[in-house]
Amino acid sequence: MVAPPTNTLAIVSFVLGIASYVALPIIGAIAAVVLGHMARGQIRQTGEGGGGFALAGLILGYVHLALAVIAIAILVIVVVIIGAVAVQNGGH
Repeated sequence: MVAPPTNTLAIVSFVLGIASYVALPIIGAIAAVVLGHMARGQIRQTGEGGGGFALAGLILGYVHLALAVIAIAILVIVVVIIGAVAVQNGGH
C-alpha cells in the first residue's frame, strides 16, 4: 500500500515553527500557527499525511507566541519599576 502524500502546508508550518526561534521571531510563529490550522483542515478533507508536522508547527508557533507575550510583559514591568525608582530619586 502506498503512503498518502504529505501536505505541503504542514511541512511549511513545521519549518516556520522552527524558524521562529532562529530567524523569524513572531512573524514566523504567526505564520506557523495559521498554516498549521490550514494544513489540518486540508488533511481532514483530503486524507493526506503530515498531521504530525502540522501539529508540531502549531505547538512551536503557539509556544513561541506565549514566550513572546511573557517576555514583553516582563520588559514592561522592568521599565515601570525603573521609571518609578527614577522618579523617587528625583530623576538622578
